Amino acid sequence: MKKIECIIKPFKLDEVKDALADLGIAGMTVGEVRGFGRQKGHTELYRGAEYQIDFLPKLKIDLVVPDEQLEAIIGAIQQAAGTGRIGDGKIFVTEVEQAVRIRTGETGTDAL
Repeated sequence: MKKIECIIKPFKLDEVKDALADLGIAGMTVGEVRGFGRQKGHTELYRGAEYQIDFLPKLKIDLVVPDEQLEAIIGAIQQAAGTGRIGDGKIFVTEVEQAVRIRTGETGTDAL
């Protein structure tokens, strides 16, 4: 099993969620986060004063998937979340040793 963590632009959530649903992904966790990468924030003008916004709003999606679905899911996320502009986000993949469904006690991919 693999854990996929992706950081995306907030307005892309519905497209990513629909793309993952088309692949049969049954669940994910989504959280609001703030951060920056190469984009390094941006400058805004408010009442005539210019100020720097260092941390931009993003969404973080976490999901655990079977190994055999990994490449298809990464491709779907890239396709759905991409705009071709700086700040589209990142995808991180890590190994998951075990998963347990608390209610039933199911383990491994059965717990997903």
